[in-house]
Amino acid sequence: MLNGMSVDVEDWFQVGAFEQVIARGAWDGLDRRVEANCDRVLALFDEAGVKATFFTLGWVAERHPAMMRRIAAEGHEIASHGWDHKRVFTLGEAAFAEDIARARAVLEDSSGSAVTGYRAPSFSIDARTPWAHEVLAQHGYAYSSSVAPIVHDHYGWREAPRFAFRPVAGSSLVEVPVTTVEWAGRRMAAGGGGFFRLLPYAVSRWAIQRVNRRDGRPAAFYFHPWEIDPGQPRRSDAPLRSRLRHYTNLGTMAGKLQRLLGAFQWGRMDAVVAAEAARLDAEQVAA
Repeated sequence: MLNGMSVDVEDWFQVGAFEQVIARGAWDGLDRRVEANCDRVLALFDEAGVKATFFTLGWVAERHPAMMRRIAAEGHEIASHGWDHKRVFTLGEAAFAEDIARARAVLEDSSGSAVTGYRAPSFSIDARTPWAHEVLAQHGYAYSSSVAPIVHDHYGWREAPRFAFRPVAGSSLVEVPVTTVEWAGRRMAAGGGGFFRLLPYAVSRWAIQRVNRRDGRPAAFYFHPWEIDPGQPRRSDAPLRSRLRHYTNLGTMAGKLQRLLGAFQWGRMDAVVAAEAARLDAEQVAA
């Protein structure tokens, strides 16, 4: 089964964990490490023979166009992560439309690739943003991977479907939620990020196997380039919980990714979306 591998391309200082202690106006004065980290990610994918999707901030693409061209030239998908990591529920409908249009223009110009996929920063499309999917459909996006169907202190839409669905009536737009696993009556995150980095590798391997075999569905997995960078600057002014989440196991992440890349079949998100769209169409015909 083809599972979706994706990278949320943002630098170490652009994460939600630091949004209260690092102002956006200060970003240009900080140590930018995203390009070197993405080169390491590209090397990992090349070694494993994996093509993936890079959900990239427009802010990053504008400053690193050569990196964007390299990613596209190596056969990976370029997709949007919005402009500067503002969560969707902090934007109104008009501001969201402006954000995704600005990011898409820079991503396409810098990479030379058409952008048809979107992932909201911090999976911030939820019950508070019933208009977000409609805006994406209006702007011609083929898919979104912006929903986390769990309860979490930073994000979550527990009532959303766990697997691919069409969120806008009359539109072909497909939403592919980040992967969750159900066990013993509980639903847990299982799609990468901190879950993968902080917990033992065997937990993620079990979860993805369970989703593939028991649910018969592909996994949607993600991580960030900064997660394989133990040498990044350390912020002592962030809350303790944020620091623990951000800095724990940075030194072991690359090795765990190598194991995961070899354990399952991985591909670009647009390929997974095509298969899921065909399934949704077949279910609709059967109904």
